[in-house]
Amino acid sequence: MKIKSELLWTALAILFVFSVVIEKAINKPEVRKINVNGECLTSVPKDRTAITLRVTTLDKSAAKSMKMATEKMATITDYLKTIDVKMQTTEFNSYEKTEWNHVTQKSENLGIETRIAVEVSAKSPEIIESVLNKYAGTQDVFTENLRMFTSSETLKPALEKCMGVAVENARVRANALVSADGLKAGKLLNVSYGDISYNERPYANYRLMGAKMAIEEVASFDTGGTIVGKDTEVTVNVSATFEIK
Repeated sequence: MKIKSELLWTALAILFVFSVVIEKAINKPEVRKINVNGECLTSVPKDRTAITLRVTTLDKSAAKSMKMATEKMATITDYLKTIDVKMQTTEFNSYEKTEWNHVTQKSENLGIETRIAVEVSAKSPEIIESVLNKYAGTQDVFTENLRMFTSSETLKPALEKCMGVAVENARVRANALVSADGLKAGKLLNVSYGDISYNERPYANYRLMGAKMAIEEVASFDTGGTIVGKDTEVTVNVSATFEIK
């Protein structure tokens, strides 16, 4: 009998607490909110220079075409390993090359073309310029996509800072909207990130043809031929919800 009485009082106590919680939840005033957009625009210095070295070979024999290309690229990468650069293979392709003959009015098979490309980057523009000079005039070797860019190690902290600035920009806008009623933006309730963009300059494309370097595009070079590193523009847009106090 004693146990039943204790269970009854426990049940009543739980029911009372539950009813109090429900009552507070029902009577709790609705949180006033405001949703605004914020943005941040900043620039980050470009700290690396890159170039793509491409080996292209052509032969009637597929095996010979691939052998020539791989051997040529092997000598290039062996040299690159001796200097302070990073390398990444961006292309390895072998295919039948054809050309339209305007006299016979038909397509002619020229052989098997093999293309192997590697992107080379360095902190120092002078290192990349030395690579360009070394392979100027080298048969079957071409260069393209000469550019300066911002490394992920440099970009990441700048991006994180810009995200915070965008949220604060949203708070300033929220305060401006509610200040006329004597209110202000309080606790940040939610934030979502919209467009995050990095605006880099176009490539400056060089192709090594014999001993001559032909400038095809000079967007990243000044009139003196020197590499110019324009800053990377970073834009962050956010949608933030604040409590109104």
